[in-house]
Amino acid sequence: MEVLGIDIGGSGIKGALVNALTGEMISERYRIPTPPSRKPKEMAKVVNKIVKHFNYNGPVGVGFPTLVKHGVCKSSGNLHKKWLGVNVKELFSEYTGLPVTVINDADAAGYATMNYGVGKGKMGLVVMITIGTGLGSGAFMDGELLPNFELGQIPYKKYSKIELWAAGSAMERENLSYKKWGKRFNKFLEYVELLIAPDLIIIGGGASKDFKEFEECITIETPVIPAELRNHAGIIGAAAGALHQMPKD
Repeated sequence: MEVLGIDIGGSGIKGALVNALTGEMISERYRIPTPPSRKPKEMAKVVNKIVKHFNYNGPVGVGFPTLVKHGVCKSSGNLHKKWLGVNVKELFSEYTGLPVTVINDADAAGYATMNYGVGKGKMGLVVMITIGTGLGSGAFMDGELLPNFELGQIPYKKYSKIELWAAGSAMERENLSYKKWGKRFNKFLEYVELLIAPDLIIIGGGASKDFKEFEECITIETPVIPAELRNHAGIIGAAAGALHQMPKD
């Protein structure tokens, strides 16, 4: 079944048509920069532009970069504070006129990886970490999603959350080498290992393609591997999530 998947990030909003049964992208990715304000209505307009670009009329899956519970934004994260309490599902459905499923973006990336990528068939507690503007995390126990596992929100020293210190955006903002940033990321992984003792950690997001640049900085005992789907995982997982939540006949 063809489903439109949309991945919302701090710097860009990306969409593509996906065969949600096989996980294959069947169109080119279309990207629009995230509005500088990062406010609800401005971002909803961009989502609608992506729908119009594909001349699409069907279910839409959206990966959203904050904690989402029953379609409602429970944390503004790296977006504007006006998102707090907004029913994202209803807002995007209103602007697009289509049925929209909204899930946390890291959950979407994890869902794609666990169903179509290197996580397929992996048992035990598997954690997907997406590196981008923030540090997203999706957790799976024996292949089943544990939603809204926001490990990037762990407080750290003077920072309100560790992702401000260890996300990919920190590397860009402070002009850090992969070696210096990799040590920060490893510290984050040490906390993850201490708190939940996962059986496997899968690294996704933009930095996953450069995994070899910082692999030697990772010293935890838990196996850490890069995702195969790279930065397409959010789009693919969002589409698959929409299919998963559609009413069954």
